[in-house]
Order: sequence, then structure tokens, then C-alpha cells
Amino acid sequence: MTRKAPPPKKRSLTAATADRHDLYERAVQSVEAEIDFVDRVYRRRRGRPAVRLREDFCGTGNTSCEWVRRRPSNLAFGLDIDQATLDWGRARHVAALKPHQQQRVCLLRRDVLRPGDATGMDCILAMNFSYWVFHERAVMKRYFESVRASLAPGGLFFLDFYGGSEAFLEIEEKRRLKGFTYVWEQERFNPIDGRVRCHIHFDFPDGTRMKRAFTYDWRVWTLPEIRDLLVEAGFGEVTVYWEGDDGNGGGNGIFRPTARGDACESFICYVVAGKSREH
Repeated sequence: MTRKAPPPKKRSLTAATADRHDLYERAVQSVEAEIDFVDRVYRRRRGRPAVRLREDFCGTGNTSCEWVRRRPSNLAFGLDIDQATLDWGRARHVAALKPHQQQRVCLLRRDVLRPGDATGMDCILAMNFSYWVFHERAVMKRYFESVRASLAPGGLFFLDFYGGSEAFLEIEEKRRLKGFTYVWEQERFNPIDGRVRCHIHFDFPDGTRMKRAFTYDWRVWTLPEIRDLLVEAGFGEVTVYWEGDDGNGGGNGIFRPTARGDACESFICYVVAGKSREH
């Protein structure tokens, strides 16, 4: 009797063999939960499912591809200025879609301040705090005005937001995941202009590190500032969705609208801004 050969062992990830975009998506993104939230909120507030979605600062377009998988009617447009990242997303995510789904997603190398014909959207998303790349108040307001102009009447703008006292500190946090450790570093913060320089590193079991896999030059905004700017940009309804408590000091993944949050050292919430149905 011949014994069957054991399956080959899966090689451990190292800094030399890992792909930074794959690690980022595994460590940072949860596109299924994100689209669940967008779909649910739009249905509840508008009484029908959304169809046209735009993902600003889309990177690999992972969220856009999740959107077109949800319903045969869904259309997605992703905007980003980094061609290499868009190409990676096309090869990894768009190519994995079924042919009829591929036809309904369009990733464009385009500045979100000049979206061109990517308009008439039911939903526009700016996630992973990507809009913090705008440091000046006037530029942030111009971006919000551009988003409002790109929405269809009754359209919704979805943003996530990071806050709490830790947002203003120079800190490093680690989170162990399957096969690697995610490291978030807030390297330098300037309290005069709110500018922060952040990095993502990845550590591996063999002791190697993918140092500065991603670097961000952001301004730390406060939630009242963002809400005020959205109103000034013409949005008639601005709602904060706060995460519930899991009973152990963490979040439970359920976000509900509220006018009062908790004074946490660190929190993540959603902000949803609505465009009037008449304009």
C-alpha cells in the first residue's frame, strides 16, 4: 500500500515574500461590513436600495468590487491618483469578478477634487480616513462641495472618522494577525497645525519587518470641524453613527445614529451627510 504524500507546508510570510497591499486589506479593511453599513443606512433613509456608488481614494478598489457583487443592478466607480495601486486592484480584484460584474466597476486614475463625469451617485465613500490628506480648511470644504455636486438628489456621503485623545499622541500600536503583526505608528504630531505623520509596518515570524509599507501625511481633524464643514458645503443633514460597547471596553461593530458619544481615548465612527432630494 502506497502512502499518500502529505500536502506541502504553507510557507510563512516574510518581509521579502509578502505583498503590502494584501497585508493592508487583511489588517485594515472589512469591505463586507462596510458595504453592509452603507446598504442598510441608504435603504432606511431613502426607502430603496442604492445603485450607483463612488469610492473616493479607492486604492485597490476592493470596496467597489464588493459593491458590484451585491446586486446585478449595482454600479461602482473608484477614483485614485496612484496608477500602480489601481493596476494591482484590477489584476487582483476586478479580474476575479465574473464577466458581467467586471462590466459594472470602473477604476479611474483621477483626483477626487476633479471627479469629471463620475457624478449622479447615490452614495460616495471616503473611508480609512483618506480625506485627512487635505490639511487646509478651504481645500477640505472644496472637496465636500465637489462630493455634494457629484451626488444625485437624495444621495448620501459616507465617511469614517478616527478620534479620541490618542489621535493627538506620538504612539505605536501592534495587533497580531494570522501570519504577521500589523503595526500602526503615529511618528510625529504638530499640535500647532494638527499635522501628523503616520506609518504602517508589518512584522513577521522570522523577525523581519516590512518597514513603512505605507506612510501618511495627514491633518488630525476633530468631529465638530468635519460636521461644520459638511454643513457649510451645503449638506442638509449630517449624522454621526457611533459604535456600541461590547461590554468589555471594546466596540461591538454595530453603529447607530446619535447626538452624544463617549469620551474615549480612541474611537472610530461613521459620518453620513445627505444631499437634499430637491437639488
